[in-house]
Amino acid sequence: MTRGRAQDPNVCGVTAAIAVVDGKWKSGLIWLMESGPRRPGELRRELPGLSEKVLTQALREMEADGLVRREVHDVRPLKTTYSLTEDGQELAELLDTLSDWGRRRLARLTGLQPAS
Repeated sequence: MTRGRAQDPNVCGVTAAIAVVDGKWKSGLIWLMESGPRRPGELRRELPGLSEKVLTQALREMEADGLVRREVHDVRPLKTTYSLTEDGQELAELLDTLSDWGRRRLARLTGLQPAS
């Protein structure tokens, strides 16, 4: 899906929403930042396999989409933190609901009880 669809007023709302969280790492990043501001190194440690390059790209896209706020603290060495904006927090709540649905669906497909 192209990034332009995230801001195209002529697409379906679901398509615009999915364009914002499209990719392997964004939903996980949102989930981690839901509990509060995080430094990039923390995010990489908590998502094994996420490279620094891909993390930087995802955070820049999420910032451009208004989901995260980047704050540079004036200390030496420089300290940068990322946190969810109001839109990001709202999306996190919606993703929680979608996650619950996904767990229930997987449980039905596998015949197992959903994890709590």
